[in-house]
Amino acid sequence: MFAQLIEKFRHATGIPGGRHPARLAEGDSIRCALASKHLKGQGIEVGALHAPLWVPAGATVRYVDRLSVPDLRRQYPELNGLPLVKVDIVDNGETLESIHPSSQDFVIANHFLEHTQDPIGTFKRHLSVLKAGGILYLAIPDKRWTFDVKRPETTLQHLIADHENGPDGSYEVHVREYAELVDGLAGDELEKRVKFLKDTGYSIHFHVWTDQSFRELLDYLRGPGGLGFEILELEVNPAREENIAIIRKG
Repeated sequence: MFAQLIEKFRHATGIPGGRHPARLAEGDSIRCALASKHLKGQGIEVGALHAPLWVPAGATVRYVDRLSVPDLRRQYPELNGLPLVKVDIVDNGETLESIHPSSQDFVIANHFLEHTQDPIGTFKRHLSVLKAGGILYLAIPDKRWTFDVKRPETTLQHLIADHENGPDGSYEVHVREYAELVDGLAGDELEKRVKFLKDTGYSIHFHVWTDQSFRELLDYLRGPGGLGFEILELEVNPAREENIAIIRKG
């Protein structure tokens, strides 16, 4: 069934209720097939920036970001020239303080969890704003295919410690690792970059996963973590350098 959905979108000349590209890339067709299969009702997408997820006609989305569009432009000058979605709700995507519990049919968080300092706490909060049976559409980049390739995978033990003890103790380590292994800096240039990232609160990838370590996290949250959810889909999407999980709240 899923393969048929992918084939439908791969050869589509238009998507009812959404974008109408002449042809979809394979990575987009996988995303769209999953969205078409699982998303309906009213929900939110966190941190969409210039790459919102296509949703079917039966789904309505409000966009959440920590900054307004003008402030996002100032924070990410590298996105100049790219269209950003209209931010409907300015809120911290990790805590979603303005979103009522059990109020959403779905939450989309694509390439967001790696930017959070407490991924376990963020996952719990995203799950909490869903109605019973609601869908969390979650995609995370796979470090093997991205600029994070030189970084060590984040261990489950590290994630648990960040959640239980607070992430402040590991913040400096993450920033320094990013400046050294992603930006490729050393010496004075490394120190300048670390200071810049800290002073601006730049949203780096704090944590990194592969498909196996991502699955390990989900299994922990569903088991020892005590969260009530079901993993409906877990797809590797190499064309988008990502792994996608479709989670249904119990």
